[in-house]
Amino acid sequence: MFPHEIFANCWWVIGLNLIFLYPLKQGGTLGLVDYRCKGKGLEKMGICRFHTYMRYVLDKKKHKADPKLFIKNLQFEKVPVRVYEPRAPSAGLRKGIIFFHGGGGVFGSVDTHDNVCRYIARESEAVVASVEYRLAPEHKPPAQYEDCLTAAIHFMRNPEDYGVDPTRIITAGDSAGAYLAATVTQTLSSRPDLPKLRAQVLMYPFIQALDFNLPSYQQYCRIPLLSQEEVILFALQWLKGNTSILKPALEGAHIPPEIRLKYRKWLSPDNIPKEFKVKGYKPHFPTEYRKDIYEQIKLTFDPLTSPLLAEEAIVCQLPETFLMTCEYDVLRDDGLLYKKRLEDCGVSVTWHHGENAFHGIINLFDSGMLTFPAGKRALDNIVSFLRGL
Repeated sequence: MFPHEIFANCWWVIGLNLIFLYPLKQGGTLGLVDYRCKGKGLEKMGICRFHTYMRYVLDKKKHKADPKLFIKNLQFEKVPVRVYEPRAPSAGLRKGIIFFHGGGGVFGSVDTHDNVCRYIARESEAVVASVEYRLAPEHKPPAQYEDCLTAAIHFMRNPEDYGVDPTRIITAGDSAGAYLAATVTQTLSSRPDLPKLRAQVLMYPFIQALDFNLPSYQQYCRIPLLSQEEVILFALQWLKGNTSILKPALEGAHIPPEIRLKYRKWLSPDNIPKEFKVKGYKPHFPTEYRKDIYEQIKLTFDPLTSPLLAEEAIVCQLPETFLMTCEYDVLRDDGLLYKKRLEDCGVSVTWHHGENAFHGIINLFDSGMLTFPAGKRALDNIVSFLRGL
C-alpha cells in the first residue's frame, strides 16, 4: 500500500497511474514499471535475464545534437566516456564534473542519463564527463569502481584538454552511481599526487549493504521505482552471490555479531532523525548469524562496497558535499546516515530532501506528461550548488 501522503499530491496520483498504464515515449514505449514487470516475467519463463531486457529497453534511445553543447564520445584510458562542453565562450577555465550513472550496477548507461548530463552542463556552465563503466553480473566488482576511478584520474590529470580548472573538479552520480562517486571520492581524497576534489554530488546514494531493515526500507519496501527486494537482488548480482540467499540477507543473517557491534555507531536506526520514524517502522531484531551466508557476500563489509564504513581519517578528508534524499525511497536512510557521518567529521553538507519525491526522480525532470516537479526542483538545487562552487 502506498502511504496516504501520496494521494494528497495530485502529481503522484496522475504520475504513478501513467507509469503503470499509459505510453511514455514515441513508438509506443510503455512505462518503466511495466517494462520491469515484463522483464521479470521473461526471466521467470527462462527467455532472457531481467537485466538484459532492461538494458535493451533503456539504452535504445537516440539523441540529437544540442545547439548549446559540444558532445563527444571519447575514451579515458580505454574507459568509454561522453563529454559535454558548453559552446558559449568562457572568461576562464570551467568547472569539471565526472558523472557516474545509476541503474543498480547492472543496467544504465551514458544514454539513460544523457538528458540529465546535458541539463547539468548547460545550466551550470560546466564540462561534464559521463562514464560508461562496465556492468555486473558479467563484470564482477571491483570492475565498476576501477573504471570510474581510472576515468576520474585521467580527467584530473588532463583538465586543460577540456578547458577545466583543476581546482574545481566535482564527482557526481545518482543511486548506484552515487555509491561509485562516494567510493571514488574517498580514494582520491588521500591521493597527494592529484588535485584536491572541490566537491561531490550524491543523489539518493546506496551507501551500505549491511542493514536492509532501516526505517525507510520498512516504510517504502514496495514503492516504485526501487523496492527493498530489488536492492538486495542488485547487490547479489553485483557480488555474483546466489539469489537464493535473498531472504536470509534481508534478515541480516550475513552479519557477524562482532561486525554488527563494531559499526553500530555509524549504522543504527538511532542515527535517523525521529521525524522519519513516526510511521510504519518497528525495531528489527537480528536473526541468527550464518557463516555460509557471510562467506558468499563478505565483500559487503569492505568500504569499497559500503562507503559508510570508511575509516574516520578518510571521511574527515572528504570535500564539500551536496546530498539528495527522497522521502518515498528505500535508500532514504542510507543518505541520512551518510549525512550524519559526514557532518560528524566536519564535512560541509548541503542537503536537499524531496518530500514528494521517489527513487529515480531525477530522470523524470523533463519527460513530457511524466515530468515531476520534484525532479526538476532537485536538479535545479544541484545546479545552484554547482554554480556556487
